Amino acid sequence: MGKKVVTLGEIMLRLSTPGNTRFVQSDSFDVVYGGGEANVAVSCANYGHDAYFVTKLPKHEIGQSAVNALRKYGVKTDFIARGGDRVGIYYLETGASMRPSKVIYDRAHSAIAEADAADFDFDAIMEGADWFHWSGITPAISDKAAELTRLACEAAKRHGVTVSVDLNFRKKLWTKEKAQSIMKPLMQFVDVCIGNEEDAELCLGFKPDADVEAGHTDAEGYKGIFQQMMKEFGFKYVVSTLRESFSATHNGWKAMIYNGEEFYTSKRYDIDPIIDRVGGGDSFSGGIIHGLMTKPNQGAALEFAVAASALKHTINGDFNLVSVEEVEALAGGDASGRVQR
Repeated sequence: MGKKVVTLGEIMLRLSTPGNTRFVQSDSFDVVYGGGEANVAVSCANYGHDAYFVTKLPKHEIGQSAVNALRKYGVKTDFIARGGDRVGIYYLETGASMRPSKVIYDRAHSAIAEADAADFDFDAIMEGADWFHWSGITPAISDKAAELTRLACEAAKRHGVTVSVDLNFRKKLWTKEKAQSIMKPLMQFVDVCIGNEEDAELCLGFKPDADVEAGHTDAEGYKGIFQQMMKEFGFKYVVSTLRESFSATHNGWKAMIYNGEEFYTSKRYDIDPIIDRVGGGDSFSGGIIHGLMTKPNQGAALEFAVAASALKHTINGDFNLVSVEEVEALAGGDASGRVQR
């Protein structure tokens, strides 16, 4: 029986250059829709949960197309407010080898960035929910969206809902000073904190003993940070992905979880070639939510999440379009990629 999962955020129109072409070369864009929490909702819907995505979108056809993109994969759109002027846009140029991918945002004054508390009944939204997920992108898009995030968290706590956050620092949206002033007070509502070393430093002011740029993500360097974060904010779980970037199309991928008593590090995946890494972190969040709700222990939950996100790197678009069975097959050791006949 699926659980009720609620996510809150912005879904954007994504315009990506075809293949690996550069922005200045392209005469056309491929259209998909995506955004941090929307991507998580799609993952949870794929795993059989009742996933609700909460946002505000204009009444026009582009707004409707975004709603339809969610409905196509079984996400429930009952609580999406309609109104406002625009759907946020982001442009994506997919890199290759030593050339990194690039994202250009065109999302100022989007409908959700200018939404009011009156657009949502968070008590109705959280009624009967098992899990609420948000990311650091949502409070970063506007002060109004930060207020919505706080109201949603408060309602979740009133209804006894487990709350997870993916810290997701975006330097194109805010400074680390602004991030910390907004994010730190919100941590009182959070049970499960997800974020890599950079996110923890920029959003919460914690710095691990690890050289990320050089790809030295030593799990030992995280243990002290995880313990400090848990002590300061009272999280039940602290989770981080550990990405080794060899090139835009070749990454090492594993993760680590801490429950206040023991650390668990997942097995490592060598992802080569990467097809589309946008949404990789969101697919991890979707996997850990499913894992912590359904698996017997944190290790099994983490292995599910890492396998799910490894698979996402092979899928075009923001959404991780995989089933529980496909993730379980990989988590269980089948990474051969042989044709299933």
